[in-house]
Amino acid sequence: MNNARKLFERRKRRVRFAIRQKAAGRPRLSVHRSNAHIYAQIIDDLAGKTIAYASSAENGAKGGNAEAAALVGKAIAERAVAAGVKTVVFDRGGYLFHGRVKALADAAREGGLDF
Repeated sequence: MNNARKLFERRKRRVRFAIRQKAAGRPRLSVHRSNAHIYAQIIDDLAGKTIAYASSAENGAKGGNAEAAALVGKAIAERAVAAGVKTVVFDRGGYLFHGRVKALADAAREGGLDF
């Protein structure tokens, strides 16, 4: 298990390095998923502040599926647009762009975010 965690951390560092090269001052849409829930936050790395946050745990329901991820994507897009953020860079962390992560990203794009 320790080796799997090391590989995950390496993927995460590789993705974050690429994001830093391409960000050009844009906020970062960071995704974290667990077995039960999915979380998204928009982070301004220059100021070190979280601009907007949404998760499937907010309503108390189980959120371990693509439908819940799509709801989180719509919620984070609405909150970001309300905070004045239109363009972000997508930080998938060490997760593959597949399943719940992809559903969240597609819903955020439909909600008005550009990345």
